[in-house]
Amino acid sequence: MADVLSQASPSTDPALAAMVGKILRARVYDVAIESPLDPAPNLSERLGNTVLLKREDLQPVFSFKLRGAYNAMANLSSAELERGVIAASAGNHAQGVALAATRLGCRAVIVMPVTTPQVKVKAVAARGAEVVLHGDTYDAAYGEARRLEQDLGLTFIHPFDDPDVIAGQGTIALELVRQCSRPPDVIYVAVGGGGLIAGIGALIKTVWPQVELVGVEPSDADAMTRSLACGQRVRLDQVGLFADGVAVREVGEQSFALAQKTVDSMITVDTDAICAAIKDVFEDTRSILEPAGALAIAGLKADVERRKLKGKTLVAVACGANMNFDRLVFVAERAELGEEREALLAVEIPEQAGSLRRFCSLLGQRSLTEFSYRMADPKLAHIFVGVQIRGRHDTETLVADLNAAGFPCLDLTNNDLAKLHLCHMVGGRLPATAGPSRSQGEELLYRFEFPERPGALMTFLSALHPNWNISIFHYRNHGADVGRIVVGVQVPSAERDDWQRFLDALGYQYWDESHNPAYQLFLGQGTTVELALA
Repeated sequence: MADVLSQASPSTDPALAAMVGKILRARVYDVAIESPLDPAPNLSERLGNTVLLKREDLQPVFSFKLRGAYNAMANLSSAELERGVIAASAGNHAQGVALAATRLGCRAVIVMPVTTPQVKVKAVAARGAEVVLHGDTYDAAYGEARRLEQDLGLTFIHPFDDPDVIAGQGTIALELVRQCSRPPDVIYVAVGGGGLIAGIGALIKTVWPQVELVGVEPSDADAMTRSLACGQRVRLDQVGLFADGVAVREVGEQSFALAQKTVDSMITVDTDAICAAIKDVFEDTRSILEPAGALAIAGLKADVERRKLKGKTLVAVACGANMNFDRLVFVAERAELGEEREALLAVEIPEQAGSLRRFCSLLGQRSLTEFSYRMADPKLAHIFVGVQIRGRHDTETLVADLNAAGFPCLDLTNNDLAKLHLCHMVGGRLPATAGPSRSQGEELLYRFEFPERPGALMTFLSALHPNWNISIFHYRNHGADVGRIVVGVQVPSAERDDWQRFLDALGYQYWDESHNPAYQLFLGQGTTVELALA
């Protein structure tokens, strides 16, 4: 404590000085750990800066929130503790209150939005708190909690707009001062209601006024960004729920007042950038952050790109890891887009022998991540394709090359409709005008599995006979060790033996799905399938 005070600026703002005093007296270590400040070597090398992660995801409730919750409750009177406490939270503050209530021996009622991930709801209930699910957002849950506060005579523990809560979160900065051998250049902090950045900012700007403090918000939940720009608190009409831990329509009054004095700038990031940051942290730590927990890392990366930072020491607070397992598939798919490692393209190709192979040759050494194709017209076909790229410039080059070669191409990488829906809807039945004829043959449907390695898909495409008309093609790289392809192909009857020899020589596992009822129902050539009700 004496070391910290010795570094403090002599011209400290009275409000900051008062908060620093509270931080120095905060009681958090009955329940919290001093979280490590870990290097992120892979991210550091890629960004050309020294990146350090303040690992609040390693707290007993996997979030920083227990610091403020416990400090606020430890400062309650005996009578208040005897009556019990109530809180509104999307999950992390709730777990902090529940753990604090267990340690302090008091009743805890937690009102949570119905949209809260189940992993957080179960964790709160497991700690003995009474869970009430109400409303779709934090604000709806907050209103219900304030109503129950009066009805039940409980003490409300605010998740961010309370001096003791802010002081508890500020102990993170106290640890940073001790852990850093010298002041970092920038500290990045996720912002929801503002309690975390207010507490960190009060101490950091007192001790290290030269250190930049940057807040990070989702682009669809940017209440602090707008409020600081306007000079007063702004209430959002609605907020995005992907980063549920920071889905707050209005920042706190006290946290905003401190943020005005301490925050140097704000950055907003989209969902894809957050997913990419989750992947970055996993690659460096083998830990999986929740979306709100990865916000600061996403903002750090965006700031490095925006300001072309090099050779700096950058600290990001990894503030939570209460991730729903069901979200991991979505995160994995969107991470490549957020890192600009994958481009999604819609391509038009002529329906003629060799077109598909010529198209694939233009992709060069780029690996495919998705390939969805269904013949839609006797003359033209449309492909939805995912391609691994090396940044935005690589995408622009590929699009230009495809257009120049006679394959009209549309970049859908930033098209939410395509990313969320259309990529799963490429299909339909083979049109009658493109149906079986003496030359084309009946459509066959086969499913293939092969070891997932670079070039495996191109090997498959190159082996196909140019006279066989491909009518369906779907491939998606899900990160497994096995790649999976579904192919519809029109093979003339006289060439069925050649088709079988192709299958045997390919060396991939395969299954004939031509009579699969799902195929006949949704994709087959006018086949009527009778559905039986179980």
